[in-house]
Amino acid sequence: MNMKVVILESAEHDLKELKSYIVKNFSIETWQSTYDKIKAVIRNLKTFPHAGSIPEEFEKLNLSQYRQVISGMNRIIYEVRQDTLYIHIITDARRDLKSLLTRRLLRTI
Repeated sequence: MNMKVVILESAEHDLKELKSYIVKNFSIETWQSTYDKIKAVIRNLKTFPHAGSIPEEFEKLNLSQYRQVISGMNRIIYEVRQDTLYIHIITDARRDLKSLLTRRLLRTI
């Protein structure tokens, strides 16, 4: 199965923040390596969309349509709907997801 991938605006914003952080604190080469790994994981999801696990934070809320995969030190949180995979979040795996989700929710209100 080859899924269509849609990277949502929120995930695009995450990538920009991640790039700024990595370039500022490490190097452009580190960013390029990180970005290449993220793209490879997303390409793999096109073929194996259910390869990821349900994030603990979402499982507690009974939201089993959301899944996550780890790419280096980053989490990619996505949703599978029919033949489309929606990338919602790309964030550092050490970041508190609950706080991130709360900030996003407050931003939309």
